[in-house]
Amino acid sequence: MNYFSLFIKKTLRILLKPLSFVPALCMICFILYMSSQEGSASEGMSYQVSKTLVLAFNKVFSKGYSNSVLNDLIYQIHPFIRKTAHFTEFFTLAVTVAIPLYVYKIRGIFLVILGQLLCVGVAFLDEYSQSFVFGRVPSYRDVMIDSAGAFCGILVALIICYIGRKTIFKFLSLEDYRKKKKEYAKKIRQEAHNLK
Repeated sequence: MNYFSLFIKKTLRILLKPLSFVPALCMICFILYMSSQEGSASEGMSYQVSKTLVLAFNKVFSKGYSNSVLNDLIYQIHPFIRKTAHFTEFFTLAVTVAIPLYVYKIRGIFLVILGQLLCVGVAFLDEYSQSFVFGRVPSYRDVMIDSAGAFCGILVALIICYIGRKTIFKFLSLEDYRKKKKEYAKKIRQEAHNLK
């Protein structure tokens, strides 16, 4: 391996490793921002998502439901949409937390435990911060949903990281360099031994 390509690899690794935490920090800020919205604003946003989904379903499948039936459907799926939002937020957070941990060589069960602890910590902080917002209350049930989303996200991130390390990011690997370095050291030791 020539020294120029080794220099490029090491430089890219030094630059990219710390930047891998940026998406996780952005996701934490997004979660805390969403929790800082008053109860009526949060309800209104999830209601609009529920309404959009029901109207799209009605149009795509040509159901022809009346307005009263559509309203009933919106109110029926509204709680599910809110809980799905919790799950999705923390699934995404877990992916953005697990990838940098993987990059810093925290792998396997240690990654699962540390990633889960970090995400559950954010979930508790999220729910605690809601106790200071008008119209919002903390909920342990939401923490459980957040934790389930985080666990699924960590598992998906492990799979993505493993595949990425073996394919897309293989060019950043220093394994060839380390292997050649070991072989060279072994050769030097062997030659030193032969001289004795």
